[in-house]
Amino acid sequence: MRIGVIASIAHRLPPLGYGPWEQVASTLTEGFVSRGHEVTLFASADSRTAARLHATSPGGYEEDRTLDAKVCEGLHNAAAFERAGEFDVLANHFDFMPLTYSRLVSTPVVTTIHGFSSPDIVEVYRAYDDVAHYVAISDANRHPDLHYAATIHHGIEVADFTFVPAPGDYLLFLGRIHPHKGTHMAVEVARRAGMPLVIAGIVQDEAYFRDAVLPHVDGIAVSYAGPVGPVERDALLGGAGALLHLISFAEPFGLSVVEALATGTPVIATPLGSMPELVRDGATGFLVADVDEAVRAVGRLPEIERSTCRQDAVDRFSASRMVDEHLAVFDRIVSRGREQ
Repeated sequence: MRIGVIASIAHRLPPLGYGPWEQVASTLTEGFVSRGHEVTLFASADSRTAARLHATSPGGYEEDRTLDAKVCEGLHNAAAFERAGEFDVLANHFDFMPLTYSRLVSTPVVTTIHGFSSPDIVEVYRAYDDVAHYVAISDANRHPDLHYAATIHHGIEVADFTFVPAPGDYLLFLGRIHPHKGTHMAVEVARRAGMPLVIAGIVQDEAYFRDAVLPHVDGIAVSYAGPVGPVERDALLGGAGALLHLISFAEPFGLSVVEALATGTPVIATPLGSMPELVRDGATGFLVADVDEAVRAVGRLPEIERSTCRQDAVDRFSASRMVDEHLAVFDRIVSRGREQ
């Protein structure tokens, strides 16, 4: 099959640090290539891939602020659709913008909806619902106004994460530092549970970080590791007693959650969005309603078998499974088109 993958160009592929959309697009691209398909990746020029790379942007615009994001995005998406006739399917991991080109080409466009960045963009998805093929990344993130080809949970290269059989002596917050991600709640839970907390991730809300997080960072009870790359991420996840994922919004998916499970580290999360689909309460972690329940869950961590967490990641969240499920959707859509 000839597949064109339209990736985000906010970051290179695979991302050196933060970049969940780019990480998923990269994992899928390499998986498609390994299955013997003819794959062209539309991404930034500094990306690394076994596929053919088509680049109009020299780098990710979040990493090089001299780049104009809108100019980069326009040229990037136009390039993919100018070549649409070369592909059996276009796999869109760029959000809603490529949909606006989709009626201009006969090549089916399969759009993985990584999340709705605002309620307003749902209008674009509605406008193209009759010709689009949408893939949800969790059942929780399905919008009632849209039709979907499938729900496909994200997958990771489990072998890239080191299984650590013994629990660590600190708690971990890993993700965007933003009120919705609950960094301040993680600080409170760790304090009340009497365990050190390590915070890692990009600062998305500077005022929040300055006022609600930084005053607690002393390098002992609370440490801030900054944004972390793959090697340090693996070490932090595997060394933790638990990942604290106390979100206050309906998160479409949580890559850090399944990455933690891959290292054997259980997850304590609020049951919002996709979390009940990712964390098996009492088996791979705990779903908690508030700080009080989270503190009690820390005390119950010895009940969780870290080998169970690892096996759950292998069984349910492998890159191989994700690749196979996407290819099955492509096959179904392409075959249907040939029959018409």
